[in-house]
Amino acid sequence: MTVHFIGAGPGAADLLTLRGRDLIAASPVCLYAGSLVPAALLDHCPPGARIVNTAPLSLDQIIAEIAAAHASGLDVARLHSGDLSIWSAMGEQLRRLRAMNIPFDVTPGVPAFAAAAAVLEVELTLPGLAQSVVLTRTSGRASAMPPAETLAAFAATGATLAIHLSIHRLAEIAAELSATHGPDCPVAIVWRASWPDQRIVRATLSTIAEAASGGPERTALILVGPVLAADDFADSSLYAPSYDRRFRPQSAASRFAGDDA
Repeated sequence: MTVHFIGAGPGAADLLTLRGRDLIAASPVCLYAGSLVPAALLDHCPPGARIVNTAPLSLDQIIAEIAAAHASGLDVARLHSGDLSIWSAMGEQLRRLRAMNIPFDVTPGVPAFAAAAAVLEVELTLPGLAQSVVLTRTSGRASAMPPAETLAAFAATGATLAIHLSIHRLAEIAAELSATHGPDCPVAIVWRASWPDQRIVRATLSTIAEAASGGPERTALILVGPVLAADDFADSSLYAPSYDRRFRPQSAASRFAGDDA
């Protein structure tokens, strides 16, 4: 018996890994976060599977479902939205399972920030503009931010910011980031990236609050940075004709010449 923690992706039913699909199909029990995981993914469950929406359950109740499956020798597919490595509440579940000696494994999923970048048709790291992406959030009822992890600190790096779970503080965020990025810095908000009802708003830090007025107050990602509207960035060296690399040595004197590894 194994509990398979599976990243169910950002929303579109076909943004699921083949491994995740096959594990769902092989598990007689499926626990899924019904508020964020599309019901279409449950079509992969085997006939007669026990399917439980964990949205209204407490941690103790979720672990009780897993313990019951473990006692019966039944594999569990545990579905969380996006990827499990960030803001999934997987860690606290794994801690319980380790203490109970219940085996588990983890299958990654497509994260929301990647789905948002895809629908915006942008690369979040461009030469000379940004080579890092900061995945962050603001303090909320579920989790407070550590004192050192502030938007101002992250903004000072110049990295592209992917701000999760914070759409309710949009005006405050825009005002704070204007001090470091300037009022004309591009911003994009993607609600429910990859879902049929996804919504996109593009603006600047000075105009985003008005542009997004009346929009949904949850399930949104805020992206901030020059990469969102750049078209004058330099080409990367990777494909430059003069770039000496293992798979394209530039001369017989290249350190990669004759290297077939």
